[in-house]
Amino acid sequence: MTTPRNDPTEIPADLVSGAARRLAHYAHLTPVLTSHTLDAKCGGKIFFKCENFQRVGAFKFRGAMNAVLQLTDAEKAQGVITHSSGNHAQALALAGQLLGIPVCVVMPSNAPEVKRAATAGYGARIVSCEPTLAAREAAVALESAKHGYVLIHPFDDWRVIGGQGTAAWELLDQAGHLDIIITPCGGGGLLSGTALAAHTKSPHTRVIGAEPERADDARRSLEAGTILPSGDPKTIADGLRTSLGQRSFHVIQRHVDQIVTATEAEIIDALRFVTERMKILIEPSCAVPVAPILTGKLDVHGKRVGVILSGGNLDLQPLFQALSERWL
Repeated sequence: MTTPRNDPTEIPADLVSGAARRLAHYAHLTPVLTSHTLDAKCGGKIFFKCENFQRVGAFKFRGAMNAVLQLTDAEKAQGVITHSSGNHAQALALAGQLLGIPVCVVMPSNAPEVKRAATAGYGARIVSCEPTLAAREAAVALESAKHGYVLIHPFDDWRVIGGQGTAAWELLDQAGHLDIIITPCGGGGLLSGTALAAHTKSPHTRVIGAEPERADDARRSLEAGTILPSGDPKTIADGLRTSLGQRSFHVIQRHVDQIVTATEAEIIDALRFVTERMKILIEPSCAVPVAPILTGKLDVHGKRVGVILSGGNLDLQPLFQALSERWL
């Protein structure tokens, strides 16, 4: 696998299995949890792959670390750059810190403060921009021209996609046979990586993506047969506001069976369910694949279903502010 980022339609061989071997000494083997309450409600058996317990609190560490581990010495010396609203930013910042590589991150002005602070804490240089894809890409181009940075795209990079697929690769080992795996879908890195992992390891497993109803560009793109950008969608699921990349769309067209959506109210209900009943902290983006199971939009009766809980970087400031205002 010598040119993992070049041809967007040529999937490198051993993409996910190679990433799994590469990440063995860096990424956490995250736990798989179940919920008797949810199983009783939906009639299936649900297995939650808890990437909220991954390094930096999100699956994104897998893709970022897999990418930087494949840089040449010359590229490492140049430093790397990306654009991200938060989780990939933190992931690349930590990967750079671990390997001694300079990192620059372009972050939109509306990125959650908890993610911005964590990115800075890992030592990355942060450049702010307007919250549009065009502004992100323009800022990356400008900084790259100035400093010679190497781009590690948050999702449209085979190395990143391969790394993200290792969460599902592990889940299939941990949970055994699964009829369905469902993941959130923003730029499509996790969904396409999951699809490649399942296609290789468990070809009879159906792979389903989940999106906010307000950011349903993957669903619309699949129907249209071409990428339809999401624009600037207003959704609580901040990690799913981006549009699909060419590489992820190429994989999704071939190996993803269905895209389901959730309303903002359904996302919040799912977030509350996981917090109250499973006693773990997740961010709104990973409540999105839980929502259609809770509502019954996705029929999982009698099925064994894997859900990738993609991250736990929830901004808790409003909660603690409300508590302070009430009790202090």
